[in-house]
Amino acid sequence: MKRFFLLYVMSFITMTISSQNISELYKKVNPSVVTIVTKSKTADPDRTSESIGSGVLISAKGEILTASHVVNDAEYIRVKFLSGEEIPAKVIRAAPVADLALIKLAWLPKELVVAKIGNSDNVSIGDQIIIVGAPYGLEHSLSVGYISGRESKKTRTSGFTINEFFQTDASINHGNSGGPMFNLKGEIIGISSYIITESGGFQGLGFAATSNVGIDLVIDGNMRWTGISGYLLNRKQAWLLNVPMDGGMLIESIVNFSPADLEGLKGGFETIIIDGEKLTIGGDIILSINGLVLTRSSMEKLQGINNELLKDFQQKKKFELQVLRGGFVEKITFEF
Repeated sequence: MKRFFLLYVMSFITMTISSQNISELYKKVNPSVVTIVTKSKTADPDRTSESIGSGVLISAKGEILTASHVVNDAEYIRVKFLSGEEIPAKVIRAAPVADLALIKLAWLPKELVVAKIGNSDNVSIGDQIIIVGAPYGLEHSLSVGYISGRESKKTRTSGFTINEFFQTDASINHGNSGGPMFNLKGEIIGISSYIITESGGFQGLGFAATSNVGIDLVIDGNMRWTGISGYLLNRKQAWLLNVPMDGGMLIESIVNFSPADLEGLKGGFETIIIDGEKLTIGGDIILSINGLVLTRSSMEKLQGINNELLKDFQQKKKFELQVLRGGFVEKITFEF
C-alpha cells in the first residue's frame, strides 16, 4: 500500500512539473505566434472569400513563416498579433511543393517577439512538442502531443515531393495551418500543414513541414512567389486537354498584381472534373521553363532539397516560358 501511494505521489509530481513546464513554454513562445487573415478570389469575380490561418514571426525584419496554402492565392493578407495589433503583409517566397511560405509585414509591430528556429534533424520519434495556432478562429490555442513519425507526401501541384513532414498526435484543425510546432526548448521545428481525416475533424493524424526544409527553400533558399495556383497534369489529363506533350502546368488562378499577373499570364475560369480531379481550365498551360519540360517524369529531376538543378533554378532571375494559350504555343519571358 505504501509503495502504491509513493508511486502515485511521484506520478502526480511529475505531471505537475510537466504541466508547469508546458505552461511556461507557452507563455514564452505565444507572443511570436500570429493569426493570418486572407482574402482570395472566388468563381464570382465580384466576390472574395475570407480564410484564416496561423504563422510565426522569425526575424526582426518582420518575416513570418507559414504554410503556402494559407497565403499563396491571397489577394490581401492581414496579420494579427497577440496584442491585437493588425498589420498588412505580402508574400516574399513560397514553395507550394513543400507547403511553406515566407511573408513580410508592411511595418513592424509595437511589440516584437521573434521565435528561434530549431534543427529538425535533431528531432526523434517520441519527442514531446506543442503547437500554437487559431483552430476554427480560436486564436492562440495550445495543443500538446508527441512526434509520431516522419512522412513524405506528393502534392497536388507538383505530383512529386521535396518535403518531409513530422506526424503528430497534437490536435491540428482548420485555422491551425501555418502555425508553429515547438520543441520543449521553445524552438520552431515544424509548420502545421494538413491532417488525414474521415470526419473532417482531427483524428490523431496531423502533419507539419519540418523547419529544415523551410530553411532550405524559403528562408535561406529562394523559392520565389509567382502568384500562380497550378496543377501538374498527368499524361491522360494532358491528352484530354489537347496538350502537345505528356504533361504541363495548368494555371488555375493568378493573384492580381502578382509577378505572374504583371507578366500577362492567364488563369482559368471553368471548373471541370478530369480523371477524378477537380480542375479549373481555360487559362494558360506552361509547357516548359528554360527548356525544362513540365511533365511528371521530368519534374522528378528537381526532387530533393539539395538537388543542384533546383538550386540553379532558385538563383535565376529570368525565365523563358513556353505556354499553350488558346491552342497556340507562345513564348513569354518571366523576370523577377
